[in-house]
Amino acid sequence: MSENPRPRRPSRAVYRRRRLVVGALALVLLAGVVVGLVFGIRWLVAAQPWQNLPFLSSDTSAVEEVPDPVPTLLPTEEAEPAATPSAEDEPEECANGALQVSAVTDQESYAAGENPQISLELTNVGSVDCVLNVGTSQQRFEIVSGSDTWWRSTDCQSGSADQWVTLAAGQTVSSTSPITWDRTRSATDTCDAEDRPAAVGGGATYALTVRLGEVMSQSTSFLLY
Repeated sequence: MSENPRPRRPSRAVYRRRRLVVGALALVLLAGVVVGLVFGIRWLVAAQPWQNLPFLSSDTSAVEEVPDPVPTLLPTEEAEPAATPSAEDEPEECANGALQVSAVTDQESYAAGENPQISLELTNVGSVDCVLNVGTSQQRFEIVSGSDTWWRSTDCQSGSADQWVTLAAGQTVSSTSPITWDRTRSATDTCDAEDRPAAVGGGATYALTVRLGEVMSQSTSFLLY
């Protein structure tokens, strides 16, 4: 039997031609890719296709805003705004005819050695609120027996002050601290005297009146023993 002849290896010239062909194809492909990228970038810049996407649109009016959830309260009617205080809403000064002043004693009769506790009571008998100065500068207490004046709170008053308050219609207020009458006769020149004349007891009748500003009370009678 005869042996098959061994295949011959391609010559170097063949390998060289093959490399040239492969290199030329690679250059053609690379050039095509570069040209495609250039034209693609130019098209993107000119067309800007992303502008047509709704979530990237510059027109914000087309996007519907969804409000935050708010709990519903009953009733659903809107609350009226609070009224702003004005000068017209402030009460005016009380008229004398809208005030009632009462003279008050803590007892109707006093045994020997008991000192009367006297005070005043003030009522707004008008139909509207009003303001009034009820300070000690406006108060005057007076105790008489018949036509004889025994004691005045202003004779030895050491000081006075103003105190403006608002009285609601129908409201009644009273003195916070009563005044003690020591059962002696007062005078502006005997305030520090220790031997002022003592009031007569034995069931004698005395009367207390109170004045607040220009408003005067009815007299309240009491007995001293």
